[in-house]
Amino acid sequence: MPRCDQCGNDYDKAFQLTKEGRTWTFDSFECAIQAVAPTCANCGVRIAGHGVEEGGQIYCCAHCARQKGAQAVRDRA
Repeated sequence: MPRCDQCGNDYDKAFQLTKEGRTWTFDSFECAIQAVAPTCANCGVRIAGHGVEEGGQIYCCAHCARQKGAQAVRDRA
């Protein structure tokens, strides 16, 4: 069975993810997020959604972006 690159679990329903020419095998989305998802430049949380970007940095939300000086991003009102 395929082995998860993140946790080492052998799982018959594992899947592969390819990004920028590199391929990983995972047994769950949780493991894929831990291994591949970017982290917020302010609080360090893994960003599983779109996040927000400004000045070449990615943040989990506009609040975190503003904490680092970003001005153009906004949360939904």
